[in-house]
Amino acid sequence: MKNDPEKTKHLVCAIYTRKSTSEGLDQDFTSLDNQRESAENYIKSQQHEGWIASSELYDDGGFTGANIERPALQKLLNDIKEGKINCVVVYKVDRLSRSLLDFSQLLEFFDKNNVVFVSITQQFNTNTSMGRLTLNILLSFAQFEREIISERTRDKLGAARKRGQWLGGRPPFGYMYDPKEKCKIIINPETADIVKKVFSLYLEKNSALEVSQAMNEAGYRTSTWTTKSGKPVGNKKYSLSRVTYMLHNQAYIGKANYKGQIYPGLWPAIIDEETWTKAHNRLDAHRTERKPYRTTGCSGLLSKVLKCKTCGSAMVHTYVIKKGRHKYRYYYCSNAQKRGKAECAIRYVGAQALEERVEQLLRGAIKITPNMPNKAEAEAILSPIWNTIFFEEKRRILRALIQDGDFDTKTNMIGLTLTGSTERLEFDSAIKKTHAPTRDGKERRLAKEPAIRKTLLLAHQLSRHLALGKIKDLNQASMWLGINQSRLNHVLGLLNLSPSIQTEIITAEPQYLSNIPEYKLRDLSAEIDWNSQSSIWQKIKQAHA
Repeated sequence: MKNDPEKTKHLVCAIYTRKSTSEGLDQDFTSLDNQRESAENYIKSQQHEGWIASSELYDDGGFTGANIERPALQKLLNDIKEGKINCVVVYKVDRLSRSLLDFSQLLEFFDKNNVVFVSITQQFNTNTSMGRLTLNILLSFAQFEREIISERTRDKLGAARKRGQWLGGRPPFGYMYDPKEKCKIIINPETADIVKKVFSLYLEKNSALEVSQAMNEAGYRTSTWTTKSGKPVGNKKYSLSRVTYMLHNQAYIGKANYKGQIYPGLWPAIIDEETWTKAHNRLDAHRTERKPYRTTGCSGLLSKVLKCKTCGSAMVHTYVIKKGRHKYRYYYCSNAQKRGKAECAIRYVGAQALEERVEQLLRGAIKITPNMPNKAEAEAILSPIWNTIFFEEKRRILRALIQDGDFDTKTNMIGLTLTGSTERLEFDSAIKKTHAPTRDGKERRLAKEPAIRKTLLLAHQLSRHLALGKIKDLNQASMWLGINQSRLNHVLGLLNLSPSIQTEIITAEPQYLSNIPEYKLRDLSAEIDWNSQSSIWQKIKQAHA
């Protein structure tokens, strides 16, 4: 680094010190003090060169050198940008950074700002290629040392976990640290009974959502703890995810999970293994039923924009796939999903209809002015090529235009506050309220008339009306019913089923037939032999029992 003699005549030197751990920082003379004192002595030895130590302290106590996210280092970099510092002095190279990539970027930053870098215990000159090579070699060993320490730490923690030791951190709800041995956890009698209650409620109600509702109604709350900054957290209502996490936690049967392997723990169990296994198996079975509901990789145009007017929670976008072919998208209240309709009795709302309505309302509300914020985005949504814009860009534009948005399912109203405005706009969404198919609605669906029974009865009615001449042909029936002729041909094809199968479909209990899709009967009716039909029908019933 070549420095102008006029600029380096008085070289203001910043002394940077760092210690990886906070241990011993409360002593009168710390490692940071030792580093600073050595650096000050070095700077005094260079007074004839015009070196002056800065009065500012740049000390990072308890911060790793693996990254540059350190308060004192960030302060130093800001002071360099402002031209307050001409030289950075450290005790050793690894005090500044143990990452080769970070260190090379810092050197580039120093060079760009005409700042000299000095390590007082490692003699090198960054002005020469040999000096830079020496510096990089030293730093490579520093990074190697850090990686070795990390590997040893991971191996040590892994060995401890395999022996069933608790590795520290906040104990699971229901446990606490042993007052005599801080590294061990024991049962907390005040909260262990709550854990047992969660498991017993789940085995009774067979629904994690109902368990969370029951816990909240009884006044139970999650555990409370204090962060390092002194902020109290926790003490929240039980949610579906919290209950599911507790039911999955193998710590409650006295076992430790390390990288997917289960090891016996050194702490007592709260739940017996038979109860835990029974609850865990039911969770696995229910997960299969909830499989159509997905949020991963499923983002709507109004995601992170729309809120529930009733409770203020985010409206989450998801979808359900019916019969493996048809995809239906919805927005729903995250609070209702987590804690049930007792918390927020919101209904699902169709995503496409809601998104199209918001786009329509924005076009009517936006007025282009010369100095308006997000003018380009406003012009884009008003442009005739809006529908050709790719999805991610549409979502970005809507987020830029809408400051706040909410949907009220009780009044069916959409509320919008545009960016740069304080006026809240309200519009009728003109959307029919819908229910997405849920596990809670399964019993209602089973109680209804099965689709295959209604279709078979329609086939008999069509056949009768055609025979009596009340309907001339399928074309007239199609116009009358609003069903295309191809569909009516499929319906009439059900009359080819054997009398015994038709009788069973018409007289059986609804729950018995509700899961059988109609297309299975189309294939069945194509079979001419009634004995073969009977054999296939039995297999269909078993597969959809």
